[in-house]
Amino acid sequence: MPSNAEAPPLPDPLRVPVADSHTHLDMQSGTVEEGLAKAASVGVTTVVQVGCDLSGSRWAAETAAAYDAVHATVALHPNEAPRIVHGDPDGWSRQGAREGGGEGALDEALAEIDRLAALPQVKGVGETGLDHFRTRPEGIAAQELSFRAHIEIAKRHGKALVIHDRDAHADVLRILKEEGAPERTVFHCYSGDAEMAAVCARAGYYMSFAGNMTFKNAQPLRDALAVAPLELVLVETDAPFLTPVPYRGRPNAPYLIPVTVRAMAAVRGLDEDVLATALSANTARAFDY
Repeated sequence: MPSNAEAPPLPDPLRVPVADSHTHLDMQSGTVEEGLAKAASVGVTTVVQVGCDLSGSRWAAETAAAYDAVHATVALHPNEAPRIVHGDPDGWSRQGAREGGGEGALDEALAEIDRLAALPQVKGVGETGLDHFRTRPEGIAAQELSFRAHIEIAKRHGKALVIHDRDAHADVLRILKEEGAPERTVFHCYSGDAEMAAVCARAGYYMSFAGNMTFKNAQPLRDALAVAPLELVLVETDAPFLTPVPYRGRPNAPYLIPVTVRAMAAVRGLDEDVLATALSANTARAFDY
């Protein structure tokens, strides 16, 4: 048996090239060049590199400037906002233990995200949103403040909004309604059910499906995918996380997109080329590239 650290094999290439709408190249092994070449070899010719904090957002913008196949998004992840305000004594975040800087520090960080969001290679503001899974009650206010600020930044710069929604569906939808969502809004790693998919469809929100839609217990995600309008569906890896079955537990990377595309095509009862054509067009439209 392969060890959990071992990279899964290359899948058969897609005949119609697609984009990975959400990946974290900075958290994957190997160089950017290697990752992009491996992905391109199986028909994944474009990736959206997502920022989660200031250093990651700067890296995303720099990487997108250096590679035609990479587009960037910039943001403070929902779990990053409370860490900036209240600190992170345990060093749970990637930056190690740190002191809280209060709302002033959050304002400063948001000003930097705003500056990065103006760059032409930055196609989106995200991942932002709400995460009630990891956030303690005192962090929720900071998260919400940050989310509202990111919505405003996305609208002002005419960029896509990329949403992280974990155990927070109703609150995310409420804030989008209160603030007025940007013209292009993407639910990354869509985690709602079919009922929520209908709500997102009415609002014109894109729903991006990741490798977890292949998991045995993910029937609600497959039900949502079955009813989501085809023109609002995207595919992503969220690599190195959420590796699709049969490679669950091993490192994910953009080259594994074909595995998820084929699983999605089976759920939709669609030819994989038809689905890939739609996914490719939808991602370009969602991120305006």
